[in-house]
Amino acid sequence: MTDLLSPLKEKIATFEKKVEETYEKGLKDQTDLRAELKKLYELNSKISLEANNLTKALKGDVKQQGNWGELVLERILDRSGLTKGVEYEREVVTQNEEGARIRPDVIIKLPENKHLIVDSKVSLVAYEKAVNSEVEEQRLGYLKEHVNSIKQHIKGLAEKHYSSARNLNSPDFVLLFIPVESSFSLAVQQDNELFNIAWDNKIVIVSPSTLLATLRTVSSIWRQEQQTQNVQEIARQGGALYDKFVGFYTDLEKVGKKMQEAQTAYVDSMKKLYDGKDNLVRKAERLRDLGAKTQKELPQKLIERAEE
Repeated sequence: MTDLLSPLKEKIATFEKKVEETYEKGLKDQTDLRAELKKLYELNSKISLEANNLTKALKGDVKQQGNWGELVLERILDRSGLTKGVEYEREVVTQNEEGARIRPDVIIKLPENKHLIVDSKVSLVAYEKAVNSEVEEQRLGYLKEHVNSIKQHIKGLAEKHYSSARNLNSPDFVLLFIPVESSFSLAVQQDNELFNIAWDNKIVIVSPSTLLATLRTVSSIWRQEQQTQNVQEIARQGGALYDKFVGFYTDLEKVGKKMQEAQTAYVDSMKKLYDGKDNLVRKAERLRDLGAKTQKELPQKLIERAEE
């Protein structure tokens, strides 16, 4: 019986442990999410401050601007809660449907094998001139140049056809990341159609704050996905436990039937020993009475019962 019960007890223990771990993880995730939301504003402010402090130093070096934009993007990824190589990849080289070589800055992995593409574009030259210009007419001219620079980034990004990239299940839009918060907001204020122009090209413009919020949301989605997988695993183990119990009960029924059969066979065998005129005990005793050489004797109570 112990051998029969042991597998079932182990299965129940495993099931209970899984339920407890899932419950504890759910509580921890809720606490972590509240802490992350509390820090989100501070992180956004810090990133924006760092971006503005570096703007002047980078205003004349386009290559350096690009490198700096990549650095800001990397720091946001570090704060996103996503794991490099697991939930996102950097600069993966692939091809679009036209066979052209493309290398998006970031590929964000989503549940169900879907992907989100992020590309960083820096526009600081005209922006810096507009901010520092004291002549209104010149300032408006620089602002127009700044907006046109972003429009060129939109056009260039659309021509890469990231949505048709091989080995990627990408949504119908790409995130265009502008690493300077004020550069982003100033361009949108100057041309309120900028978002629509980008959207018509299947592009969404994001700043450090909106990108960080987006990536935090993706991180939360992954946690929920993990919870869903845990629930599914609990359901699977629960089903396996139920099936194990049914199998255990079926085996137990078989054991009961075998025990009943053994009891019946035992009773029938004992009856043959002492029931009826020609029972086995009487016959054995007659042989002994006739002179059969024996070294042992049957119990007296068995002989008496056979004589009844």
